[in-house]
Amino acid sequence: MKFLTPVSFTFLLLWQQCNAQSVVKDQSIRYQQERMVFLQWDQKKFTPTPGFLHLNPYYWLTWGLFHPDYHKNDLRPLCATGPQTQRLALVAAMNATDNKYKLQSDTLRNTELSEVANQSGTITDFDPLWQLYYGKKLKPVLNYNSASILSGLSPQVSAKLVSEGLYNWYINELDMLKERVSAAHSTTMDRGARIMAYHRYLMEYRQLAAVWTTRTSSAQATINMTAQQQRLKSNLVGVPDWTPQSDIQIANKVLQHVQ
Repeated sequence: MKFLTPVSFTFLLLWQQCNAQSVVKDQSIRYQQERMVFLQWDQKKFTPTPGFLHLNPYYWLTWGLFHPDYHKNDLRPLCATGPQTQRLALVAAMNATDNKYKLQSDTLRNTELSEVANQSGTITDFDPLWQLYYGKKLKPVLNYNSASILSGLSPQVSAKLVSEGLYNWYINELDMLKERVSAAHSTTMDRGARIMAYHRYLMEYRQLAAVWTTRTSSAQATINMTAQQQRLKSNLVGVPDWTPQSDIQIANKVLQHVQ
C-alpha cells in the first residue's frame, strides 16, 4: 500500500471535515429572531414548551428558571408600545407641531408684508388709487413751472399778476401744498390715512386753483376796464344819438340777460 503524500493527506482531511458539517436549523432561534424585530410575539412559539404537566426540562432550563416572565411582555421595537413605535409617533407629533409653527410663521409673514404694503412710503407709487386718480389730479401740484401756470393768459395779464405779487403768492401756496403732498406720499403711515391726506390736499388745490382763476379773470377785467377808460378819455368812443326809446331797449336787454 502506498503512503499518502502530505498534500493528498491534507485534501483528505479537508474533505472529511466538509462532509462532517451540516446546516443547523434551530426553530427556537428563528422564533426568537422574529420576536426581536417586528413580525410577531406569539405565546405559542416560545419553544421549548412546558410540555405535559410542565415537566419538560428544556423549558425549565430555557425559560422557567431564568426568564419566567419574558414571554409576558411584548419587547418588539415596533410593537404597539415599543420604543421604535413611540419614537415614530413622537416624530410624527413633532412634524405636526413644526407644520403648525410654519403655518403660523407664514401667516405672520403675510400679515407683515400686507402691513408693509399698506404703510410703507417706498411703494406708494404702485398704489392703484394713486396710479388711477390722485396721481393725475395732483400732478399740477407736483409738476409746475412758470410756463404751465401762466399758459393761456395774455402778456398784459401775466405782467399784471407778476407786478401785483399775485404770481409769487400763488407760487408760494403751490410750494407749501407740494411739500405736504410729497410728505404724505413718502412718509410711512396707514394707507387709509394716506388716501384721506390725498383727498384733503386735492380739495385745497381746487380751492387754490379757483382763487387763482378768479384773480386772473379780475385782472383781465381790470385791464379791459382801464383800456375802455383810456379810450373814453381820448374821445375814441363814439356816443350814439340818445332817444327815450334807447333807455327802454337797454332795460329790455338787461332783463333778457338776467332771465
